Amino acid sequence: MVFPAPEHTENQAPDSHIERSPNWGPNVKLIIGLSIVGILVVSLIYFRNIVGPILLAFVLTYMLHPLAAYLSKLTKLSWRASVNLIFLLLIFLLLGSLTASGLAIVQQVENLFQFVNDFTKDLPEIAADLSTRVYTIGPFEIRMDQFDLTNLSTRLLEYVQPVLTRVGGMVGSLATSAAATLGWAFFVLLISYFLLSGASNLPENLVYIDVPGYDYDIRRLGRELRRIWNAFLRGQLVMFGLTVLSYTILLTVLGVRYAPGIALLAGLARFVPYLGPWVVWITLGLVSLFQPSNYYGLEPWQFSLIAIGAAIILDQIFDNVVSPRFLGSTLGVHPAAVLIAALIATNLIGIIGLILAAPVLATLKLLGRYGFRKMFDLDPWPISEEEEMMARQKPTPRSVRRVRTWAFAVWRRIKSLFNTVLQRIRARFNTHI
Repeated sequence: MVFPAPEHTENQAPDSHIERSPNWGPNVKLIIGLSIVGILVVSLIYFRNIVGPILLAFVLTYMLHPLAAYLSKLTKLSWRASVNLIFLLLIFLLLGSLTASGLAIVQQVENLFQFVNDFTKDLPEIAADLSTRVYTIGPFEIRMDQFDLTNLSTRLLEYVQPVLTRVGGMVGSLATSAAATLGWAFFVLLISYFLLSGASNLPENLVYIDVPGYDYDIRRLGRELRRIWNAFLRGQLVMFGLTVLSYTILLTVLGVRYAPGIALLAGLARFVPYLGPWVVWITLGLVSLFQPSNYYGLEPWQFSLIAIGAAIILDQIFDNVVSPRFLGSTLGVHPAAVLIAALIATNLIGIIGLILAAPVLATLKLLGRYGFRKMFDLDPWPISEEEEMMARQKPTPRSVRRVRTWAFAVWRRIKSLFNTVLQRIRARFNTHI
């Protein structure tokens, strides 16, 4: 007796020799990969004006995610309600800061740039006048005509003038198009709001892609990327805020003109190693030297030296005491490489490129090291994650441990008191209802 061959149904698996979806060959993979890279590069060049705000929106989303999670857990609100509360507060702070001091800061920055620009225009005349002077210090006599100051000032202007022209255009556009700047700020907040409102599990799924055989590599890359960006967001941006605040207080106490503008310049200088501090010191020296008077009745050169010395001391405190506490060596990139990356990124996408140059460079270094070792069939992770974490850890001083223990105890008491008050408010509210 012969039975007919059974027909395949939708729930039955097909024969092993029939391929439901054939694999791509090496040439197809190469063409697809190069096409994707080409599309990304062209899109980056063509839409580079909005790349910076979009990157800033992603950074803001990543920064606010822990706050939204903590607020939702603490108040028992829904995720969307917590996000709405945070962004309402952000909009209130943004409008308040713009009303109180935003326009004043823009005016300060514009006046500061105008001062530096006028000084560079008068630099040849100043150099010519300075070369005719003779300075006597004790038994020594210094004749300035032996130095070719006019030629030196001309050479200096050849390098400085293009930079000043570019910065002047940026500052001028910022001052004259306040509405556009405010519009971009709200655009960043809007994109960040939509990203955060639907991202309750953002850290777990942000960088994970299911690729067969590469589960550990992708998870390890994700952890390393989170470590880099957490270090940057927690450290560099905090350092920026502390630098601006400290410089504002210091220069206001000293009575230096354009204190908010110089403080903002000092904060941005934190993103440009080597070159950034010198730009701040030179600008501060020129402003303090040529301002009409000072609070202390000192000579201009004496007041200028005091201002520069105070700024150098403050920067040394930040570099040797404050910065290691917030940053350490988590990014793992050389300052010279950060300087070059900052200059290139600023030329491509503006001030956002300057701010994000360090973490983007650290990210490219991580991906490049992984790709290089895989190309040569080497283990991409020669050091285990536990060994790498132990190598980064440094012994905490006893005084720091005591302060930390005391701070945690105080925080637990405050949190317990807040929870008690919140429970009583809820109980009264439920009773009235």
